[in-house]
Amino acid sequence: MRRILVSLALAVGLSLALAACAPATVPIALDESTVVIDVRSSAEFASGHLEGAINIDVQSPDFDALVQQLDREGAYVVYCRSGNRSGQAIDRMRGLGFTDLVNAGSVQSAAESTALPVVTG
Repeated sequence: MRRILVSLALAVGLSLALAACAPATVPIALDESTVVIDVRSSAEFASGHLEGAINIDVQSPDFDALVQQLDREGAYVVYCRSGNRSGQAIDRMRGLGFTDLVNAGSVQSAAESTALPVVTG
């Protein structure tokens, strides 16, 4: 019985932890000051990204240094391929003092949530 309760507690804890990192699934309102960040590699970015997005690869060794050049008071929408790397990027950005951050999930989810077109190049 104890083993079942421990397993159940772990499952609930993991579910809550994953829900906290879940990407946004509702429409995201953008204004002219909102910065959209694609945290995938430059090759992934070139294959298709949201119009107007900037590319800062979360797996790059200089991610923190590049992000620190941004306004900590700004509003940011972050996306990647699946929502995993954008969640990691948001965690790191919060650690650097950023507060207005939205995980838009994948490129497709971000396009749907923001109504921004996907462009290549």
